[in-house]
Amino acid sequence: MIEMNHLTKKYGNHVAVDDLSLTVEPGRIYGFLGPNGAGKSTTMNMVTGYLGATSGEVKINGFDILKQPEEAKKCIGYLPEIPPLYVDMTVKEYLDFAAELKEIDRADRRQYVDEAMEMTKITDMKDRLIKNLSKGYRQRVGLAQAVLGYPEVIILDEPTVGLDPKQIIEMRELIKKLGEKHTVILSSHILSEVREVCDYIFIISKGKLVANDTTENLLEKVEKNHRELEILLRGDAEAASGLLKQVDFIEEIETAEGKEEDTTLLKVKTAADTDIRNQIIKILVEANVELLEIRSAGKSLEDIFLELTEQKGELL
Repeated sequence: MIEMNHLTKKYGNHVAVDDLSLTVEPGRIYGFLGPNGAGKSTTMNMVTGYLGATSGEVKINGFDILKQPEEAKKCIGYLPEIPPLYVDMTVKEYLDFAAELKEIDRADRRQYVDEAMEMTKITDMKDRLIKNLSKGYRQRVGLAQAVLGYPEVIILDEPTVGLDPKQIIEMRELIKKLGEKHTVILSSHILSEVREVCDYIFIISKGKLVANDTTENLLEKVEKNHRELEILLRGDAEAASGLLKQVDFIEEIETAEGKEEDTTLLKVKTAADTDIRNQIIKILVEANVELLEIRSAGKSLEDIFLELTEQKGELL
């Protein structure tokens, strides 16, 4: 559906996007994730043809965005971070105007506009001036513009920025609904948002792709070298830690205060292909250490994000 090949964007000596190559397949909701300044919006603008690349190419459904812009853009619906709204128009006037710009057949425009308003739940606002709408409703109008004409790909750049919690939930539900019939690319730096709605994740850092997989597979790959255990106990933390250092395959022990009074939490990193919980329990019990809990501590998407964007490692 979308192919980016060696995409690069430079501003003077600053490289905003650095030799980025990836493929978007149809029928998924993709999360395009990275810290602020990672190059997400720049990439979105190049994919949609709003910005020219310094080098590389983007193909939408086989059409080159720079060489065949009209054909390529007909496949895309785009909601920028700041929706391109004409605030002195009513909602319906604006969507009629957007439908004309998209060259939707005159006979189909009314149906498409009505369906876009119904999908984004702004039908009741159709006769109101956009400048009198709340931030949440303006975002919905921008989304209605993006889905007009049923483009195959919907690209959303930070669609929930500035929304209140209720509006964020509603916007996420709309995105999930879009994913039933469209390929959706959601650019965000909000981890919970990506985890909530996306099937597949691209993580970029400093303009480079550092991860490319489903959430589950990313977790599995990051944990391939070790596993982590959390051990909650009551008693002398130093003594317990000293005992555990006698156990084979333990690579690292970190000590922290437990949530309850007089408790200690030991975070133990072990070799990935071993399960030494029985050995740990045995050695602590034989030493009369009051063991309260032992459990596996898997990494979260937040852990993966920090690990990948704060270090220079190999692509996952």
